[in-house]
Amino acid sequence: MFQVRIHGRGGQGVVTAAELLSVAAFSEGHHAQAFPSFGSERTGAPVVSFCRISEVAIRSHDPVAEPDAVIVQDVTLLRQIDVLGGLSPTGYLLLNTEQPLAELGLAAAERALPPGHLVRVPATALALEHVGRAVPNVPLLGAFAALTGLLSIDSVVAAIEARFSRSVAAKNSAAARAAFEMVVQEAAHVAAS
Repeated sequence: MFQVRIHGRGGQGVVTAAELLSVAAFSEGHHAQAFPSFGSERTGAPVVSFCRISEVAIRSHDPVAEPDAVIVQDVTLLRQIDVLGGLSPTGYLLLNTEQPLAELGLAAAERALPPGHLVRVPATALALEHVGRAVPNVPLLGAFAALTGLLSIDSVVAAIEARFSRSVAAKNSAAARAAFEMVVQEAAHVAAS
C-alpha cells in the first residue's frame, strides 16, 4: 500500500487533491481511498487530507501516520505542524515553493531522503499562469506523478477532466502537465549530476 498525506490550508484544494489522486489511481486499476481531516473549515486554516493506493482492498480508515509521500501545498506550515512526521526514510517529499531548502530548514530532510525524493515545484505560480487562481493542488498532482512514477500524467489529467468543466479542466490539465515536465527535467538533471 502506498500512503500519501497532503498538508495545506483551507481554500487551496487539499481535499480535492486527495480525491483526484484516488480517482487517477482507480482509473489505473488500483484500489484507492481519499479522505480529509480538519478542524475549522475556514479559509486559511490548516487542512490535511489522505490518500491510500493499493493493489488489494483497503481496510484501514484511520489517518495516515506513516506516509510514503508528503505533499506540502503551503510551506508556512513547516513552522507550525510536523508535516514530516512519520515519513518513510525512502519516502517522497513534494513542496510548493521556490525557496531554497536551507531557508525552509529542510537541509537535513534532503540529506536523509534518497536523491531526487525531495522536490520543490512553484505550484502556485503555475496555477496562476495556467488557471488564473493561486490554487496549487493540481500542479502538485502532476508533479507527484512525475516524482513517484506511481501514476501516469494521463490518469491525473483524466481525473481532472472528469471533475471540472471543459474550460476549467483544460487550464488545470495544462498546469498539471507543466509541473510534471518540470519534475521530469529536474530528475534528468539530478541523474546526470
